[in-house]
Amino acid sequence: MTIKVVLADDERLVRSGFTALLDLEDDITVAGEAENGAQAWEVACATRPDVVLMDIRMPRLDGIEATRRIAATPGLEQVRVLILTTYDTDENVFDALRAGAAGFLLKDAGPAELLHAIRVVAAGDALLAPRVTRRLIGHFTARRRAAESATHRLAVLTDREREVLALVGRGMSNDEIGATLFVSPATARTHVGRMMTKLGARDRAQLVVIAFQTGLTSPDD
Repeated sequence: MTIKVVLADDERLVRSGFTALLDLEDDITVAGEAENGAQAWEVACATRPDVVLMDIRMPRLDGIEATRRIAATPGLEQVRVLILTTYDTDENVFDALRAGAAGFLLKDAGPAELLHAIRVVAAGDALLAPRVTRRLIGHFTARRRAAESATHRLAVLTDREREVLALVGRGMSNDEIGATLFVSPATARTHVGRMMTKLGARDRAQLVVIAFQTGLTSPDD
């Protein structure tokens, strides 16, 4: 299947570079472009892409609000937002994940990383393993943990579901969780699905955020 991508960045040169790269791939096509968050939402509504490559800092409507709008729009439930960020400056990436983003990509990533990230996000795997992702989320959530305690949210989970959530926060796949807890991958997948329902998480990425938020997973894990 061809992965449809929308490029949202206020710099035309950046969009052109991404387009030139993606056009070389047989399984990826550029479905549209946007120079601000409002346009990103409009193009997403019109084209129903698989992935929106979203810059955070854009005029009119920033990438965070555009992500939140896409996540809240009926009919766009399958659209995955991949945030573009710079590790040292974009503290807003945590807010973007909470808004519904599936993951993020560092702006200095190479072509191979970009293509891999698009394919991973399109497949629904989001934040499963990248070490830098866990470090970034941990960096920001550790500073917010004291002011934003969400421990009460875990009251709806069983002890086993808390164990699974901690392992999801460490970036483990269902196969790895199953091997760690001596259960089948299907059982691990069932636990993950139930947790998403109980915690109101849109996808696995938001489970990672909750794991850090509540202290089940720490940046040192």
